[in-house]
Amino acid sequence: MEQSDTKGGNWLLITGVILGWFALIAQLYLTMQSNIVPVDESVIRYFSYFTVLTNILVALCFTSLLLKRKDSGFFTKPTTLTATAVYITVVALIYNLILRFTWEPKGLQLVVDELLHLIIPILFVLYWFLFVSKDSLKWNGTFSWLIYPFIYLMFILYRGSASGFYPYPFVDVAKYGYATVFVNCFYVLVVFLVLSFLSVWIGGRFKKENR
Repeated sequence: MEQSDTKGGNWLLITGVILGWFALIAQLYLTMQSNIVPVDESVIRYFSYFTVLTNILVALCFTSLLLKRKDSGFFTKPTTLTATAVYITVVALIYNLILRFTWEPKGLQLVVDELLHLIIPILFVLYWFLFVSKDSLKWNGTFSWLIYPFIYLMFILYRGSASGFYPYPFVDVAKYGYATVFVNCFYVLVVFLVLSFLSVWIGGRFKKENR
């Protein structure tokens, strides 16, 4: 049984590594080929998306797990993997419930979109659920998981005020104003916290079943 589980985990990791880095490289190519803005601005905008940054984090976790196969290192720690599972779940939820209906990607962009917002999130959460140790998860640790999205929010708001570019419509201060944007961000914060608490609760259930 353990050998079967290991093989299943390896296949998930291999698939995640291949699809993850392919999608990220393909999205960078598509962004730079859009010709909407100069290349340097295209690269900055590429790294301005929470989807891209979080998928990079997912790809690094997948790669580190595949290479190390041990909980030794930042990207293989159960807390890091759990926080990343929360982040990528938020990416999937917001895109598929709200943003999916705001545009119609075609061709390679459609493939990349499905990978970044649906397939890779499912693969990572599935790996977390089946193979990541949850014994070390604690309720009070979930609040530190908000540091990354908070820093990201400060970055896009600062840069948006200078460049006029906001990666997501619900944080477009120029269109909605700070009051509405902060309310929108509060709702996203609630989603982060609910998913974080849910992941710790799941971890607690695993502990009880293994006693």
